Amino acid sequence: MKILAVSDQVVDRVYSLAADGHFSDVDFILGCGDLPYTYLEYLLTIINKPLYYVPGNHDPAYNPVSPHAQVEGGCNLDRRTRLVKGWLVGGLGGSILYQPDGVNQYSQARAMSRARSMLLGLLWNRLRYGRALDILISHSPPFGIHDEETQAHTGLRALNMLLRAARPRFHFHGHTHFYRQNLAASESQSGPTRIMNVYPYKVIEI
Repeated sequence: MKILAVSDQVVDRVYSLAADGHFSDVDFILGCGDLPYTYLEYLLTIINKPLYYVPGNHDPAYNPVSPHAQVEGGCNLDRRTRLVKGWLVGGLGGSILYQPDGVNQYSQARAMSRARSMLLGLLWNRLRYGRALDILISHSPPFGIHDEETQAHTGLRALNMLLRAARPRFHFHGHTHFYRQNLAASESQSGPTRIMNVYPYKVIEI
């Protein structure tokens, strides 16, 4: 299984790699927020594989009837789970609230409430498939893992709760930017979960 995960920054090289067939062997694409939807639609079209995504704090509010507020052909996984090629994939979008009336921004309490709305579906997965989740995607990192002390980049405690409840094998996120010099800090292990910051893109082979 091979996954292309992207977040936060449009990478010109990805355009050319996709056009040259470099990503033709990926099984699906995951978007972790704060990317132009036209960029995601390009990857979806050129690679011709399913795309699942969550919105970031710079993305528009979701509107199912507006073509500009969703990725055409993609699946918004915010607070949802899907069975994708035998893998249970779920998502939680948005970031911590740092601007009054910020779009896709939530207080810790509001984010926790949104995450709790997923618990019944995770329980159903566990009863049906013997596990709650294989892959969790989000825009924000969990609180205390890959986050920062700045107000805008504090992690969401709701994600820590989901990691404890669902115990996925992988958690992919964006929002905080890691560069080559501190690449090792972009991956962590928390219990059974391998947590990866995918900024700006990563190909993950499982």
